[in-house]
Amino acid sequence: MITTKMYTPANKPSEQEKEELAEFLFQHLEQFGDPKPDIEKCIDYAMKETPTFGGFIIKATQDNQIVGSVIVNQTGMKDYIPENILVYIATHKDIRGKGVGKLLMQEAIKNTEGSIALHVEPDNPARFLYEKVGFSSKYVEMRLKK
Repeated sequence: MITTKMYTPANKPSEQEKEELAEFLFQHLEQFGDPKPDIEKCIDYAMKETPTFGGFIIKATQDNQIVGSVIVNQTGMKDYIPENILVYIATHKDIRGKGVGKLLMQEAIKNTEGSIALHVEPDNPARFLYEKVGFSSKYVEMRLKK
């Protein structure tokens, strides 16, 4: 049976749990992920470890093992920029297609107030799940790295 646990700035994960979440996301985001230090910064942002708007993390477990996780950060904005950005979502590579991603998406949507944005690469198969739960593509994202 899969269970979920939500972490918030009022109910933070331990340092060990933060490390386990970061390592899980780093491993299971695979080619669609970021360097582990960026994932750790996202966790810190969600938990308000620095001056931020916060957010939350949901961890899915089965038999005491992490099988999925999602991190949502609040943007502090409204309307022209969605109030939330779903930064990371991953399921264990051995159980993809079994509903864990959908469960995490539903929990994330249920626990946010306001709109949610996410970025997805065009060749990421998870894009179809995002569309099934109601996400649509309005823009092409462009970035200038300095």
